[in-house]
Amino acid sequence: MKNYRPNASEFSDKRYGQNFLEDRSIIEQIIQAIPGDDLPIIEIGPGLGDLTKELVRIRRVTAYEIDPRSCDYLANTFAGEIADGRLRLECGDVLEQWNGRSLSDRPYSLVANLPYYIATTIILKALRDPLCRSMLIMVQKEVAEKFAARKGDSNFSALSVLTRSAGEASIRLFVPPEAFSPPPKVDSAVLEIRKERSLADEAFEDFLRQAFRQPRKTLFKNLSAAFPKGEIESVFASLGLERTLRPHQVGTSLYHRLYHALTKETDHGKESKSQQRKQTE
Repeated sequence: MKNYRPNASEFSDKRYGQNFLEDRSIIEQIIQAIPGDDLPIIEIGPGLGDLTKELVRIRRVTAYEIDPRSCDYLANTFAGEIADGRLRLECGDVLEQWNGRSLSDRPYSLVANLPYYIATTIILKALRDPLCRSMLIMVQKEVAEKFAARKGDSNFSALSVLTRSAGEASIRLFVPPEAFSPPPKVDSAVLEIRKERSLADEAFEDFLRQAFRQPRKTLFKNLSAAFPKGEIESVFASLGLERTLRPHQVGTSLYHRLYHALTKETDHGKESKSQQRKQTE
C-alpha cells in the first residue's frame, strides 16, 4: 500500500544506527540552508523519506539507502518521482558505491542524516571528492563541533584542520533527541561545509594524525615521534613557534607551512646522507 508509513521506532534497525528525523521545523530549516545553486543533490540515508520528500520538490536527487526494507518502502512511496527522473534510488552501502574519486559524474551538493558510527568517514570522503561542492550533514553534536572548531578551541583537531583546508565549516542548528524517532541518546547538529577545494594529500592527513596524536602533549612532543628533534627545532624556529604549543593552538595555514617545511627538511636530510654514502664508497 503506497500510503502506508511504518512506525519509525519499530522500523528502526540498530545495525544501521537508524534514528529517523521527523521534526517538520528541523526539516524546513535544512531545506532553507541548502545553497542557492542548481546543483543536483545526493542524499545519504533517506530512511523513511521525510527529508527526501522536500528535497525532490526543489532539486533532482540521488538517494543512497543501505537498509533493504527502507529501499522497498522508498521505491513504493516515491514511484512517481522515480518514474519522472526527479529521484534516483540507489540501494546498498554508499561506501562500496563510492568508486574511484567521486560519488557522481557531475558537481553535486551532499545532504545527509548520518548514523553516528559512519559520519566521520563519510565527511572525509566528501572532502576528498572533487565533485562535492557543499555538505549539509546531520551528525552527533560533538562530531559537528570538531569539524567546525577553530584554532584555540579545545576541540580543534586534525578534522578541523582538514575541513578548513578544503573550505569553511559552521554549525547551522542544534537538534534535540526528540526530533528523531526513536530518540538517540545524544544531541545532534546540522553541520554545513562549503568547499573551495578538495583534499588531495594523504601524506598531509597522516602528518595531522601524528600532530594531534596526544592532544594534551605539546605539538613538538607529538611530532618528535615521527621527525628528528633537530629538524623540528630548526623548523619551529624559522616559523616562530614555541616548543610549548599544544596542537589546538596552531592554525590551519601554519600546519601546512609546518608540514611542507618538515617534509622538505626530511627529504633534504635523506639526500645529504645519500651523498655522504656515495662519497665514502
